[in-house]
Amino acid sequence: MLRSDHVTAAICIAFGAAIFATSTDLPTGAWSMPRAGMFPKLLAGLIIGLSLLLLVRARDSAPFADIDWGDLGHAARVAVITMAAVAAYETVGFIVTMTLMMFILLVGAERQNVFRAGLYSVGVTLLTYYLFTVALKTPLEQGILKF
Repeated sequence: MLRSDHVTAAICIAFGAAIFATSTDLPTGAWSMPRAGMFPKLLAGLIIGLSLLLLVRARDSAPFADIDWGDLGHAARVAVITMAAVAAYETVGFIVTMTLMMFILLVGAERQNVFRAGLYSVGVTLLTYYLFTVALKTPLEQGILKF
């Protein structure tokens, strides 16, 4: 009998294999001096390894036919909003994209209060921007607005 964890594990194994396949042109380096290809390969190995464990324990999960798909519309809204943010990131920049994405997710997908969602979105985005640019000295995308 097909179980939900069978399907999940198969999807995750395919995703891990895709990560590994697309990162083969990046240099791996050595354990003492990792290069750009080290992290994707480690991540792919971890995803595949944990998915294989999930596959072994799949008999304990619910049957795939019993899954309630009632929350599919909510998941689709979240996925579409996130894909739009990824597409706009380089053009619009970190601050505007992340603030808008969080605001739209909170108001449009989660049905939160507009005022509190706005404050939260701006606050989290600015705190994250500060953490990455000042504390970690990692530049983030500025976009066309140059901030």
